[in-house]
Amino acid sequence: MSGRPQGSAPAAASGLQAVLALPDFRLLWLGQIFSQLADKFYIVLMVFLIAQTWVQGVPDANPALAEAASAIRMDLPETRAQMITLLATGIYVANTVPAMLLGTVAGVWADRWPKRTVMVASNGLRAALVLAVPLCLVQSPLWLGLSVGYWGLVLMTFLESVLTQFFAPAEQAAIPKLVPPQHLLAANSLYQATSMAATIVGFALGDPILRLLRSALAGLGIDGGEFLLLPACYGLAAVTISRIRWQESPRQTSRSSVWEEIQQGVAVLRERPRVASAMGQLVLLYSLLAALYVLAISLASAVQGLGPTRFGTLLAMSGLGLAVGAVAVAQLGQLLNRRHLAAAGLATIGWSLLLLGQLRGNLTFTLLLCAVLGVGAAMLAIPAQTTIQEDTPEAMRGKVFGLQNNLINIALSLPLVLAGTVVSRWGLLPVLWALASIALLAALAERPWRRC
Repeated sequence: MSGRPQGSAPAAASGLQAVLALPDFRLLWLGQIFSQLADKFYIVLMVFLIAQTWVQGVPDANPALAEAASAIRMDLPETRAQMITLLATGIYVANTVPAMLLGTVAGVWADRWPKRTVMVASNGLRAALVLAVPLCLVQSPLWLGLSVGYWGLVLMTFLESVLTQFFAPAEQAAIPKLVPPQHLLAANSLYQATSMAATIVGFALGDPILRLLRSALAGLGIDGGEFLLLPACYGLAAVTISRIRWQESPRQTSRSSVWEEIQQGVAVLRERPRVASAMGQLVLLYSLLAALYVLAISLASAVQGLGPTRFGTLLAMSGLGLAVGAVAVAQLGQLLNRRHLAAAGLATIGWSLLLLGQLRGNLTFTLLLCAVLGVGAAMLAIPAQTTIQEDTPEAMRGKVFGLQNNLINIALSLPLVLAGTVVSRWGLLPVLWALASIALLAALAERPWRRC
C-alpha cells in the first residue's frame, strides 16, 4: 500500500468531522489516547506505591528514610506529604532526563525505522516493562536508605521514558501521512484537545481508578488489581495502532552517522524559515506555560477560597481553555491566516498575563483569565505544529520532531527552575509583567498587519 491517507472524508465534511471520518487516523488517535492516559496513570501509580510502601507512617518513625535524607544531605521532611514528595522527585527526574537528552537521537531512529512499527513496539515494550512493577515491591536490601525496589522503580521509569521518546516523533511524523493537507490543522487540533483531556483525566481520576481496581479485584480474591491498568492501556495502544492499514515505502540503509543525521535535522531549520519560526513559537509557548505552572501557586495564594494547595484549579482552567480553543481552531482555523492566528494567540496570552496581575485576588476573573490564556495557547500551538508538519520533508520529519521534543522539554524545565527564584526575589507582579511583555513583543514580531 502507498503512504497516502487511507479512506477519504465526505466532500462536505470539514473540521473535526472530516478527520474523524478517516479510519486510519481514528486508530492513531485512539492509540494516542490510550498511550497518553497510560503515561499519566504511570506517574499516579508511582506516587500511590511510594505512599503505600515506603512512606506508611511519619518520616521520623522510619530510620531508613532518615538515612536516605541524610545521604543526599537534606533535612528529613517533617510530614508524610513532604516525604512522599521527596521520593516522588526521584521518579520525576528519571522521567524527565531522557526527554531532555534523547529526543533528537530517537527522532533519527524514528526516520530509519517504519513508524508504525516504532509506535507499536514502543507501546508493547512499555506494557511488558510495567508488568515488572510488583517485583519492585518485594522485600529487598537497602541502598542509600531505601530498598532496592524503590531504585528499581526509578530505573523502570527511566526506561519507560526512553521508549516514550521513540513513540513521540514517530507519531507526529505519521499524522501528515494519514491526513490530507487540508485537514492537518483539524487533526492537530483534535490531538491537542485530547492530549489536554488525557492529562486532566489521567491525573484527576488516576488515583480513584487505581483504588477501584484494587478493591474490585480484591473482592474476587485477586490481589494487585492496580497493576493491571498500565499494561492494559499500553497494550490497547499497541493493538490499536497495529491495525492501521498503512505501510511505508522501504527505506534505504542510512550510511550517515547519528550525529550527521542530527545535523541534517538542524539544517532543515536553517533552510526553512517557516519551520524555524514555528518551532520558536512552540518553545516560547511552553516556556511561558512552564512559568505559569510555578506562578499558579502564588496566584492561588492571593485568591480567597483557593489558597496555595489548590493551584491545580488554575491549571485545570487553562487546560479547559486550551481544549476549547483547540476545538474552535479545528472548526474555523482554515478560514484564518496562520500568522494572524499566531499573533492573536500571543496577544491573548500577553493580555491575560497582564490582567492576571491586575485582577489577582478575584476568584471569578482569575479562573476566567486562566481559561482565556489556554485559548490563546491553542491559537498559537496548533498552527505552529501544523506548519512544521507541512513544511518538513517526509524523510526528515522524525529528526525534526525529535529535535522539537528536545527543545520543548528544555523549555519546560528551565522556567520551572528559574521562576520560583525570580518570584521570591522580585514578587509576582513584575514577573507577570515581564512574561506578558515577552508574549506581546512576540505577537508584534509576527507583523499581523501584513496580508501575507
